[in-house]
Amino acid sequence: MTASSQEIISLSNERICLAGLLIVALGFFTWKADLGIAKSLLISSLRMVIQLFLVGLVLVYVFEIDHPLPVILIALVMLLVAGKEVSSRQKYKIKGFWSYGIGTSSMFVSSFAVSIFGLIAIIKAENWWDPRYAIPVLGMLLGNTMTAVSLSIDRFTTNVWNDRDTIEARLIIGETANDAIKDIVKDSLRSGLMPVINSMAIAGVVSLPGMMTGQILAGNSPDDAVRYQVVIWLLIAVGCGFGSMIAVKMVSKKLFDERERLRLDQLTVK
Repeated sequence: MTASSQEIISLSNERICLAGLLIVALGFFTWKADLGIAKSLLISSLRMVIQLFLVGLVLVYVFEIDHPLPVILIALVMLLVAGKEVSSRQKYKIKGFWSYGIGTSSMFVSSFAVSIFGLIAIIKAENWWDPRYAIPVLGMLLGNTMTAVSLSIDRFTTNVWNDRDTIEARLIIGETANDAIKDIVKDSLRSGLMPVINSMAIAGVVSLPGMMTGQILAGNSPDDAVRYQVVIWLLIAVGCGFGSMIAVKMVSKKLFDERERLRLDQLTVK
């Protein structure tokens, strides 16, 4: 029997619990080392298990009815949760709604646009909203874009806060706001994009990406798995890049008024 014709090995609840024992062991050692993360580790692990099993139940229903509305609703929930995560990871937050709105809107513009383009123009599914393709593709793009956007915003606001005297001095001598923060913008975008750049650099050499691994385990040919993973990584890089650029631009607009004065009063410290 060839590898492609073999059925995937099912994992029983007992085997999953065996993997869970490793997390319990890790939690014990982090507790003994007084790292202060044992509780967070165990809670996050339990939360992950519950969330994934619930998602599995929902996807069974979504696949059966084959309609765009549930896919759109799932996509919106994913976006809103990702936006909340971006906001919660900031040390210096924009006051008010935009603490949440900047990350959410930048991910919506970048991840959703890139995902739809990939589904229609590259993957060419019969229906762009086909849940077998739309949900995994959007999920991978949103997850990576969320990390890039949160890192970029956090680095940008932190550097602006720390270098506020230098920025104001450059504004006083006649530089524009864009010139005064040019280096900070570059550093922030590099910070957001380096994780995905590093991941692409080692893909297939040090690690096998998740989608490729999943397709191979499911019995698809390695050639098809590689082609899908290449497309996904390229889409992820584009989503992360544009998402970070949009987010940093939106934050910078909030931190300078129409007279190009630095408005640190728009920031609140976590």
